[in-house]
Amino acid sequence: MADGWMQPFFEQQALRFECTGCGRCCVAGDDYYVYMSDAEAEAIRAHLQLSRSWFRRRYLERLEEGDRVAASGPDGRCVFLDDEGRCRVYPVRPLQCSSYPFWPEVVRSRTAWQREARRCEGINRGKAVATGRIRELVNACRAAEPD
Repeated sequence: MADGWMQPFFEQQALRFECTGCGRCCVAGDDYYVYMSDAEAEAIRAHLQLSRSWFRRRYLERLEEGDRVAASGPDGRCVFLDDEGRCRVYPVRPLQCSSYPFWPEVVRSRTAWQREARRCEGINRGKAVATGRIRELVNACRAAEPD
């Protein structure tokens, strides 16, 4: 295009996604965290019906930079996964979780999308997700990024 603008990858073709509930996106390595706002943490705490102090001690961590994140086990499993690998806070999960896999870094290119598909069995299955919905999720993720 004349002004150098390129149409985003997710607007160039239909992207299909259907969560299978496998929980693989909830297990990560050392440099991966589930960030959450104060409001998201409070919604999860209320959903679990826990006291604020117990919830903070058991389920939250603070990174050196001060960001609040969900705790994880030594195996990288999210602290909110149950024994069957299902999310115990699914109805109130943080934006980071509810927007997956429509994160800016995943939908930036076909290569990134296909790379993530090797980890997530729900990518490229099910119905096509509306481009407007993907754009909404990408923009919400960008808006929530720390400064």
